[in-house]
Amino acid sequence: MKLLHTSDWHLGKRLEDFSRIEEQQAVLQEICEIAEREQVDAIIVAGDLFDTFNPPTEAVDLFYRTLKRLTNNGRRPVIAIAGNHDSPDRIEAPDPLARECGIIFAGYPNSLVPEFELESGLKVLQSSEGFLELKLPGTDTPLRLLLTPYANEFRLKTYLGHENSEDELRTILQEKWQELGTKYCDDKGVNLLVTHLFVVRKGDALPEEPIDEKPILHVGGAQVIYTENIPKQIQYTAIGHLHRMHRVDSVPCPVYYSGSPLSYSFAEANQKKFVMIVDAEPGKIAKVQEIVLSKGKKLLRKRAEGIEEALQWLAENQDSLVELTMVTNTYLTAQERKQLNGVHNGIVTIIPEVKNALGLASGTKKCIDLTRNMEELFIDYFRHAKGQEPNAELMSLFTELLAVEEDD
Repeated sequence: MKLLHTSDWHLGKRLEDFSRIEEQQAVLQEICEIAEREQVDAIIVAGDLFDTFNPPTEAVDLFYRTLKRLTNNGRRPVIAIAGNHDSPDRIEAPDPLARECGIIFAGYPNSLVPEFELESGLKVLQSSEGFLELKLPGTDTPLRLLLTPYANEFRLKTYLGHENSEDELRTILQEKWQELGTKYCDDKGVNLLVTHLFVVRKGDALPEEPIDEKPILHVGGAQVIYTENIPKQIQYTAIGHLHRMHRVDSVPCPVYYSGSPLSYSFAEANQKKFVMIVDAEPGKIAKVQEIVLSKGKKLLRKRAEGIEEALQWLAENQDSLVELTMVTNTYLTAQERKQLNGVHNGIVTIIPEVKNALGLASGTKKCIDLTRNMEELFIDYFRHAKGQEPNAELMSLFTELLAVEEDD
C-alpha cells in the first residue's frame, strides 16, 4: 500500500501581522493533488493540525474541507492525531460525523476508536487504546497504527497507567508500544507508529525546536524518545513537531519528521518543504519518497548595507515575506521606512543595525546585533545587569515565557 505522511499544518498561524491562510489553502490544495496523483491509500497527519487551541473559523473551515477532499468520499482514510498546539477535545469533538467520511481522529494517547464500516469498504478491524487496525478499500492487507498523540510527561504516564511510576517516560512508552506490537502487529499487515513527540537517535545532538513553537522539551513537557524505543515490528514511524523535514534514523525502520508544509518563522528561511510518500508491504521495511512542495511564499532574510541596496534587492524579490536588517550609521527616517514599504508589501520586520547607536554619546562604536535570537539577547542583558550568567532554571522559565502558551 502507499501512504502519505504530513504534519504541522498550523492552520490559522500568522507571521506577525501577515495572514498565511491563502498560502495554507494553496499548499493543502497541492497536498490533495499529490495524494490523487500518487494514488495513495491513506493519509497520516501527525499533529499540530491547528496553531492554537481555539483556531479562527477560516482555519477550521479549511481544515475540514481539506480532509473531506483527501478522503475521496471515504475510499481513502485520513488518520490525524493531536499535537502540542492542538486541543485534544476539539480534535475529537467531530469524530462521530468524521468517521462517516473516513476521517479518524485521536486526541489522546489512550484514545479508543470505535469499530465501524463504510460502504466504500473502509473498516476498523480491531481497536484498542493507542492502537487501530484498518481494512482499506481495494486491498486485503490490513493497516496497523500505533497512535501516540502529544501529552506532557505526567499525562502520558497517567494515560498509560503509570500515575505513580518513577520509570523514565521512554521506558514506559517502549513497553506500551511493544505490548501493542506483539499483540497486533505480525508480518501479515503494514505496521506504523504515528506520534507527536521529540524523537531522536540516541547519541545524536538534539535538533532545535522551531522558533515561536510551543516547545515539547520544557519544564513539565515530555522527555526525549529514542529510536531504539520503537518496536521491531514497526515498518515506518511518522512524527510531527519539528518543522524541518528529516530522517531521524533508518533503524529499526525509517523514522521521519515530515516537517511543516510552509515556513512559519524566519529561522526556516529558504527551507524546502515536503510530504513523505511511503510504499509499504507486509514483512518489509518501507520505502520513502520525499516530495517537495512548491506552494507558499518564500521567507527571506536580507542584510542590506544602505537604503539603495535594500531597495534594489526588494524589487528583485517580490513574491516573498522579508526580514530586512538595515545596516546604517544613523537611525532610519520615517521617509526611508516609507520608501522600503512602498517597494515591497511583504516586509514583515525591519531590524535596524545602527553602527554607532551606543557610541553617539560616548564617542565609541558599539553595536547590538538584533538578528540574534531572544535567548542570546537575554543572556547578554542579564550578564550586563547582574554581572553573572543566568542559571539553567531561569533560562527554562524564560524559554517558556517566550514560546509556551498556557494550556486551556
